Amino acid sequence: MNVLFIEDDRMNRRVVRDMLDVAGATMVEAESAEAGLAALDAQDFDMLLVDLRMPGMDGITAIRHIRARDDAKAQVPIIVITADTALDLRERCLAAGADEVLFKPVAMDALFEAMGRILAQDPDGGMLA
Repeated sequence: MNVLFIEDDRMNRRVVRDMLDVAGATMVEAESAEAGLAALDAQDFDMLLVDLRMPGMDGITAIRHIRARDDAKAQVPIIVITADTALDLRERCLAAGADEVLFKPVAMDALFEAMGRILAQDPDGGMLA
C-alpha cells in the first residue's frame, strides 16, 4: 500500500510513518497541500492522509481540489488527521469529500481500523499486513 501524508509538522509525519511501517505500507510525505497535490499528479496512491491546518492552502481546500479532478485520482480514499476540534469539523470534511476524520493524537489501532474500513468498501483496495 502506498500512502501520501500531507502534513506540515515533521514529528506528526514521523509518528504516522512509524505506524505505517508496522503495516508494511510505504508513505510519501508532503509538507504542504500544494506539495501534496503535486505528488498526487506525479504518482498513484492507495490512500491519502491529510492535515487541515497548514500554511498556504488548507486541507479542506486540498480535498476539494482532489475531488474536482477529472481522472481516477479524484476517487482516492482520503482520511483527515487533525487536531482541530470545531464542532462542525467532521461534517465539513465529509462534505468536502473526505472519507473519514481522525483526531490527533491518532492511535495506531484507530488509523488501521479507519483504513481497513475504507479499503473494505473498495474492491480494488489493498490489504494491510
